[in-house]
Amino acid sequence: MADYEHCTVEKEGHLLIVTMNRPNRMNALHPPANFELAKAFDDFAADPELWVAIITGAGDRAFSAGNDLKWQAEGNKLEVPETGFAGLTARYDMPKPVIAAVNGVAMGGGFEIALAADLIIASDKATFALPEPKVGLAALAGGLHRLPRQIPVKQAMGMILTGRTVPAVEGQALGFVNDVVPAGDLMDTAKKWAAQIMACSPMSIRASKESVYQGLDEANLEKAVTGQYPAVGALFKSEDLIEGPKAFAEKRAPQWKGR
Repeated sequence: MADYEHCTVEKEGHLLIVTMNRPNRMNALHPPANFELAKAFDDFAADPELWVAIITGAGDRAFSAGNDLKWQAEGNKLEVPETGFAGLTARYDMPKPVIAAVNGVAMGGGFEIALAADLIIASDKATFALPEPKVGLAALAGGLHRLPRQIPVKQAMGMILTGRTVPAVEGQALGFVNDVVPAGDLMDTAKKWAAQIMACSPMSIRASKESVYQGLDEANLEKAVTGQYPAVGALFKSEDLIEGPKAFAEKRAPQWKGR
């Protein structure tokens, strides 16, 4: 793995764990951190042996407080990689599942990182907000569009127009959080979710993810169902398509190849 200054990257079998590592700034991100994270997720997407990623924050206070406004106020130039904040918010073609393990404050860009993930597992200490209007900004890294696509529009507008902070339990009730657990159980729980995903064929998972997200962009159900999805084509040409039924017939665990 590459050496990083502002994040840590660990492999556990087919799982990649990426930790935003600026706890003295509540894991707020500046350009060097954003570009490091972009490289980490570039490498994740390109590595056939990595099937699922977890992104979390260092320490117990914050997942990420978003953009490092102090760094920007010091006169530094704001730059973001093409793949967006944390290398995720504008990465619309990520074929593999990403889980956000939200360990504390997820504000502004930090919440937008979590919304860009496929699942959000939250500590019971986690809080979420898009407070940009309070400082004369707007949540333009995807938050204004992802949140009303993931929960009812009126509920999303209630958060967006007030900038209010939502605790994890309410986030689960609204529908953008999958699971809320005690802080000490967060990473174990996120890994359990990852393990359930990795028990499935990675080719099937990628076909499913692509079909869902691209299908949601279609005008009607028929177009979504009959659409042409490259990951589905890859699934039907894969070794996993043979291995799954064979393992079922032989009453054994499948040995997925991911190709």
